[in-house]
Amino acid sequence: MTLATSANAIILLATGSLRHERMTLKNFALIGAAGFVAPRHLKAIHDIGGTLQAALDLSDSVGIIDSYFPNAQFFTEFEQFDRCLDVLRRRGSETNYMSICSPNYLHDAHIRFALRSGCDAICEKPLVLNPSDIDALTEMEVETGRRIYSILQLRLHPSIIALREQIIRQASSTPHQVELTYITSRGSWYHSSWKGDESKSGGIATNIGVHLFDMLSYVFGELKGFTVHHRSASSATGFLEYERAHVRWFLSIDAKNLPPEIDPQKRTFRSITVDGDEIEFSNGFTELHTDSYRHILSGNGFGLAEVRPSIQTVAAIRTAPIVTSDGDHHPYLPRILSNAERLHDARVN
Repeated sequence: MTLATSANAIILLATGSLRHERMTLKNFALIGAAGFVAPRHLKAIHDIGGTLQAALDLSDSVGIIDSYFPNAQFFTEFEQFDRCLDVLRRRGSETNYMSICSPNYLHDAHIRFALRSGCDAICEKPLVLNPSDIDALTEMEVETGRRIYSILQLRLHPSIIALREQIIRQASSTPHQVELTYITSRGSWYHSSWKGDESKSGGIATNIGVHLFDMLSYVFGELKGFTVHHRSASSATGFLEYERAHVRWFLSIDAKNLPPEIDPQKRTFRSITVDGDEIEFSNGFTELHTDSYRHILSGNGFGLAEVRPSIQTVAAIRTAPIVTSDGDHHPYLPRILSNAERLHDARVN
């Protein structure tokens, strides 16, 4: 065996050993146990054979925990949660991963807490609200030796993977024409909660669209330019120029924007067309959080580098000037502007 072959064997052995070690480290803590997305994380931890040691939330409406981890400790006070993790560590049963399902504006602080507690962080999207937060977290990864992962589940969706492979294989010299529409109806509670506060949620594009913008950069490459045509508390639309595509996008939580032809009982509408062809990705979401956790434990999770493009995109959309005269707009824009004008006239009269 040559020296180079021997060195390669040692590297492969070390890599395999590291992956095996990561797969056997399955003690979890969770912040935000009463949140909307927490059940998906609880199921994922359960499905990969993990153990939830402790959970935290200000609300005590967390009976869902019994369905997966009836022996987990639960706290409504951060100090008690912190103490529990420290006691576990001192007893030799340290927590390996901290899953973060708290409101968007708290993600950054909770990720920092996870790293300082000796855990790798698994954070629901959006990872943070601003690109500068990623810079600081990158430094913390180096300082602590721990890792930060985000849930970018559309990168694991079979239809999206197939689309990306098709786009790369075609290597078209002209940009693909893409139309993205996502409407997920929400009631008035949304605007009364932290989700309706842009300083806490990041606004519509961040709160309901960040995973879609991540998907777009994953499939179509680097973002070259953008225009925002409309932005309000309930809807946003604009144009994105990617390396391999021109994208007209529309996001809304207003049920009035649902297409009239869909089933009246449906409250959500997703559509992506590429060069006029519909990409079916409405189904296949059930196991994507579990798949994300499996990728993380195998050493293939999505980290800060993968997260950065989508955070840069939503942060730019949040503050960009509104340009309504641009011709590259989504077909729903005239409807939105017409509704806004009627609302304005009603208020004036």
